Amino acid sequence: MKKLKFPTAQTILIIIAGLVAMLTWFVPSGKYDSLSYSKSENTFTQTSLSKTTTLTASQETLDVLEIKIPLQKFTSGDIWKPISIPNTYKQVEAKPQGIFAFIKSPIKGIIEGADIIFLVLFIGGIIGVINYTNAFDAGIAWLAKTLKGYEYVLIILVTTLIAIGGTTFGLAEETIAFYPILIPIFLAAKYDAMVPLASIYIGSSIGTMCSTTNPFSSIIASDAAGINWTTGISGRFIMLGLGTLICILYIIRYAQRVKKDPAKSIIYDQKEEIEQHFGNATNSDLTLTTRLRLILFVFISCFIVMIYGVSQMEWWFLEMTVVFFIGAIAIGIIGQIKEHIFVDLFVKGAGDLLGVAIIIGIARGITILMNDGQISDTILFYASNATTGMHKGLFINAMLYIYGGLSFFIPSSSGMAVLTMPIMSPLADGVGIGRELIVNAYQYGMGIFAFINPTGLILASLAIVKVGYNKWLKFVMPLVIILTLFTMAALTISVYL
Repeated sequence: MKKLKFPTAQTILIIIAGLVAMLTWFVPSGKYDSLSYSKSENTFTQTSLSKTTTLTASQETLDVLEIKIPLQKFTSGDIWKPISIPNTYKQVEAKPQGIFAFIKSPIKGIIEGADIIFLVLFIGGIIGVINYTNAFDAGIAWLAKTLKGYEYVLIILVTTLIAIGGTTFGLAEETIAFYPILIPIFLAAKYDAMVPLASIYIGSSIGTMCSTTNPFSSIIASDAAGINWTTGISGRFIMLGLGTLICILYIIRYAQRVKKDPAKSIIYDQKEEIEQHFGNATNSDLTLTTRLRLILFVFISCFIVMIYGVSQMEWWFLEMTVVFFIGAIAIGIIGQIKEHIFVDLFVKGAGDLLGVAIIIGIARGITILMNDGQISDTILFYASNATTGMHKGLFINAMLYIYGGLSFFIPSSSGMAVLTMPIMSPLADGVGIGRELIVNAYQYGMGIFAFINPTGLILASLAIVKVGYNKWLKFVMPLVIILTLFTMAALTISVYL
């Protein structure tokens, strides 16, 4: 009898999509009314199932609707998405998603996720072009010599820098670009591919989990909760520092064990396959010429420009994709690559990441199934009612788990904030704690579950590294348990301070 293999990321997501479609047959459909602000008209629009009402954009309107958010948060553009209106939930006619809706959901998801999908494909294109020049191989060989004996510095630097990106401007989807670059460097340092995967993904996860100035998480959630985003920021900085330290020590401990004995690697059976795919460059004969240095400079500059644009100029996936496209052309010119060869390299490189793009689309399709089945608001309604009458210590920890569970259905941090904060944050008033603690529970709950959330980014990341979800769970679950206990202790202490 052949040994059963763990299913691929695509199959896992298709199974989840099927289960979600079945869920729409059993969970009652329901909706909250929503409120959106029109800057051009300076009016609010209240949308319910039966009608749409235009309201005066005033604080009085917000007070009548029991929305405890200052008007200025809307007029300044801090809240740019429709928010849920408290106490407006109502059950509606069921919209169960049948077999045809299930089959269409991945296609709908690919169409809806076209922005990030094209970014991934163009990143694959530029990787294909730069690999042809041998610039990566030469740079990795040079770095391996430079860091000899101090390879662990790579783990500290990568995890810390990506965590900083996560906490400041929500570096998450963009990290997909880093895997093809950093994995060969870590392999040359005699680590396995799990180490760069962990450094990048866990760095991003702990950073976004402990967001401080992240506009897509802490700022929009605080605004939607009706508090200043700086309220509670000192506690988040402490969580960021301690959480990042725990993650770095965890990764280093595993990395050093693998370095001493490669057979201790969780993915040891894939060692040759992964090294062959990523080209474990340790060839000391490769020389980092001026031309190759210039190519690497252009490539690294793409990331610097991308990060600056996202954090300072409100860029999104379209602009990021253009940066990598221009970078690929510039590298082709510097590398004196003929036009027909350049096109072949770019297309082949994009094709290498097509599987990742499809995973992103299928995951997006799951969200579409839930929205079309109108069960997301129902789950939110029952989750908010579940905490009624709880002691504040139990309440805040229940919120942690509720947000972790909700993030399976709503993996978007900004989407979660505007949907849930107007409903959840007033619950803090009833138990006598600050609303910033609800923001913390939202961030920490989503953040911890993000380490393993199959509807988030992890399956797409694993597909790039060619590591199975089961092996990732084996690696990361002890860390998830440690962080969960640490976070519960921190939240419990915070409600009594």
